[in-house]
Amino acid sequence: IQKEHDALFGGVGKPEVYAFASHYLSGFLNEKPLAKLRDDLTALGLTRDASTMPETEDHIAYLFEVMRFLIAGDDVEICNLTRQQQFFSRHIQSWADALCDAIQAHPKAAFYSSLAQLTRAFMAVERQAFDML
Repeated sequence: IQKEHDALFGGVGKPEVYAFASHYLSGFLNEKPLAKLRDDLTALGLTRDASTMPETEDHIAYLFEVMRFLIAGDDVEICNLTRQQQFFSRHIQSWADALCDAIQAHPKAAFYSSLAQLTRAFMAVERQAFDML
């Protein structure tokens, strides 16, 4: 799995598959979608620790971690369904399927192709759940 991860998402220079929202939303890394995300993270009281996380905040893993925080956090002023829906629709929903498409289309993806399929199904459930609010 580590070798497949490195082949898809790592390497020197351009990765085979980008896992960053700004790439899918603007076509470039570190663009306006990242700036908007940082504004929303600041409003939530969250920041990235660059010493432990070299990726920017628009990496899919970081975004899922923010969702975990919004679901499991103790501060009901911040961690509530309204904030979950807002964050999901602003920063995940619009591009997660494109990431899954890119992973599943890559010939080196075996484990991550299955994970992308699971992620796509999970995103569909989340969209339906938030549509019911």
